[in-house]
Amino acid sequence: MALTRNALKAMGLTKEQEDSIIEMHTDTTDGLKKKLADAEAKAADYDKLKSDYDELSKKSGDGDGYKEKYEKEHKDFEDYKNSITAEKTQAAKEKAARAYFESKSIKGDNLDIAMMGIEGRLAALELDGEKLKDTKSLDELIGGKYAKLVTKEDVKGADVKNPPATGGDTKTEPVSLADALRQKYKESADKQ
Repeated sequence: MALTRNALKAMGLTKEQEDSIIEMHTDTTDGLKKKLADAEAKAADYDKLKSDYDELSKKSGDGDGYKEKYEKEHKDFEDYKNSITAEKTQAAKEKAARAYFESKSIKGDNLDIAMMGIEGRLAALELDGEKLKDTKSLDELIGGKYAKLVTKEDVKGADVKNPPATGGDTKTEPVSLADALRQKYKESADKQ
């Protein structure tokens, strides 16, 4: 049933009461109409946003393959990082093995030969800082296959049976004033 002035008159209300009730009813319905219009506007915005979202989801989904591109780039980067780390580790192991062989008197060309010979074993070696952790496998090589690569250095003095020739001139330049005076005194004594 609608609220009308005739219905209010039939209830026996005065003119001021009717006007007051109609005014309150109008305020209430105007407020409800405004809320309804706001809700309809929000619903229209929601529908537009949902359609935009659905459209973007279709575009950015696997249609262009962004996810696969990202995963491929990420995998390539991780592989690159791992290869750099492996190269650094390999170089550190080679440096440590080279230092170890040098400490065992394998030097020069023999050292290069020894390093080429352990290329397959280098990956199995472990580092402890900058030195090799376990050198047992290298010690076995040095005692076995690489024994001829070890340089033996014999320190020899001059042969006393055949001393080096001095050229006959025993005169040397004086180093200090005292040596110069001694030499001059000796020369003058030899002339007399």
